[in-house]
Amino acid sequence: MVSAAVMDNAAPVRDKTTLSLPAYWHPDLLGFIKQPLLRELVEGFAGPLHLVFPTRFADNVRAFQSALSAAGVNGQILFAKKANKARCFAAAAADLGIGIDVASAGELREAVGAGIPGAHIGVSGPAKGDALLRLALHHGSLIAIDAADELERLANLSRTLGKPARILLRLRPNSQPKSRFGVEETALPQLFDYCRNQEEWLRLEGLSFHLSGYDPQARCNEAGRLISHALTARSLGLPVHWLDIGGGFSVSYADASSWRDFITSHGPDDYHAGKRFGGFYPYHSAAPGAAMLTQLLAAIPVGAAASLATLLNRHELGLILEPGRALLDQAGCSVFSVLGVKDRTGERDDYGIVTVDGTSLSLSEQWFDSEFLPDPLLLPRHTTPAAPFRACIGGASCLDSDMLSWRKIAFPQRPAPGDLLVYPNTAGYQMDSNESPFHELPLPTKLVIRTEGAGPRWQVDRPG
Repeated sequence: MVSAAVMDNAAPVRDKTTLSLPAYWHPDLLGFIKQPLLRELVEGFAGPLHLVFPTRFADNVRAFQSALSAAGVNGQILFAKKANKARCFAAAAADLGIGIDVASAGELREAVGAGIPGAHIGVSGPAKGDALLRLALHHGSLIAIDAADELERLANLSRTLGKPARILLRLRPNSQPKSRFGVEETALPQLFDYCRNQEEWLRLEGLSFHLSGYDPQARCNEAGRLISHALTARSLGLPVHWLDIGGGFSVSYADASSWRDFITSHGPDDYHAGKRFGGFYPYHSAAPGAAMLTQLLAAIPVGAAASLATLLNRHELGLILEPGRALLDQAGCSVFSVLGVKDRTGERDDYGIVTVDGTSLSLSEQWFDSEFLPDPLLLPRHTTPAAPFRACIGGASCLDSDMLSWRKIAFPQRPAPGDLLVYPNTAGYQMDSNESPFHELPLPTKLVIRTEGAGPRWQVDRPG
């Protein structure tokens, strides 16, 4: 790849035109967006575009598979479907022989339609409705149970349909006691007994947890706790052989020095209207994706005397992973056309406001009271000698809060109508989680791009 927190009120003095966060770009993506074909596609589809690259998804899957193989761990990868709605990624998962994690009947139907066997589909989410549970039972999917009442409902439904249920019991993490996901540890004995009494209809295949954050040691510690409970379940005759540790595998969007320089120097004046945020995604990671999995498997759970990989193998337990963002690293970018630029003067500094032909609903970090920080690339229709120009980026709606970038981006020249702005690495949770045809504006067209072979090829992402 090539390189094209907390608000600090006492940021050091610097040249305001230099604050930037250059993003990693995979050469395939960078090469494609610099071809004339991109402008032809933007003009042909008359609106913003999401470009998705399934080959990059496949590369990431193989990296995770290699990490599991190197550690000698029996693992099952479930792509977290919620991270991107593109059908090409579900189809790629089927071709690669991995599964999919879903949380709705619609997602389950999409997974089956893409060719994922029902047994390779994990069903998560909090309280699941009967329609979803019924569909999961018919397809033999693995259902993560989040509460005692859900377990009882599933047993009754399983008995009515005459279809045994494959289940995981999800525990609330010790390190995140305020989480709304999972059952309390003290409830496990009663739930184990219930599974034993309903063994004809409930097959307890494993345990799981939902953990926020990207700390491999914290995830390793929770996995170690699951191992202890799995052995208890086995001693009761329950067929537990899987541990599901969820996702939370980080993605690195920028290099370490750029990220460090950014978070130590930015301040309120760098954002339109002095906007403040609750925090930012950690846009640099020293060990992202599959490298984080390698660290996690080599780590020793608190209170244990061996690595997580050793413990899993010793007790013949398999590991289920649910990566989403990490499988989509460098698998997509988003393209917007500049509609207009106006000058903002009379404040602490002069800057511009760029308006593009889309909305901030296509950059979902805003959902979390945050901002997608990696610098977008400006692809000008005409390159002209000019001084750097700082501008925030607003959407086409009538809402003051519709800002794709509150930050005043340091562009190499003043953007102009017809120029293109390309946001990097947006496939993971950014491009479609929040999208809505607000104002009757069309949703960005999603195009599948393949760069391997004789030349770039594209197609609209739609059902086969």
